[in-house]
Amino acid sequence: MAASDGVSVVFACNLNRVRSPMAAAILRRLRGGVVQSCGVYADDADEPDPFAAQVMAEAGFELGRESRRKLSDLDLQAFDLVITLTPEARASAQAQAGRLAIEHWPIDDPTLAFGSRATILEAYRAIRDALVARVEKRFGAESTR
Repeated sequence: MAASDGVSVVFACNLNRVRSPMAAAILRRLRGGVVQSCGVYADDADEPDPFAAQVMAEAGFELGRESRRKLSDLDLQAFDLVITLTPEARASAQAQAGRLAIEHWPIDDPTLAFGSRATILEAYRAIRDALVARVEKRFGAESTR
């Protein structure tokens, strides 16, 4: 199943600020298709997380401004697949998804990294790289660019 084959995918994490927007940007670029991201909770930020934006730009990915989209506001039945990245997102998606396919990809939270700027950026890069690997494994690596 590939996103470019007409499959619509939504990625969900806690705040839709780091992990789910990163995953959505990766899938959009590598496979295309209908891809969105959302969070269990609303995030008031107007801009993407600066560390996430930096490490994604380094690899040629562009983060959208999707931070205010909540899982509970989406009609999950409009999607073919929900991929959750946190336990909270998994529980919330299961509660509202009905028979919709849900996959859970546990992804660490890079915002919990501490130390120097270089150390924090390395934590974000590790998450980016893990998401690229998961997307390529699940959907293939055919680039839309």
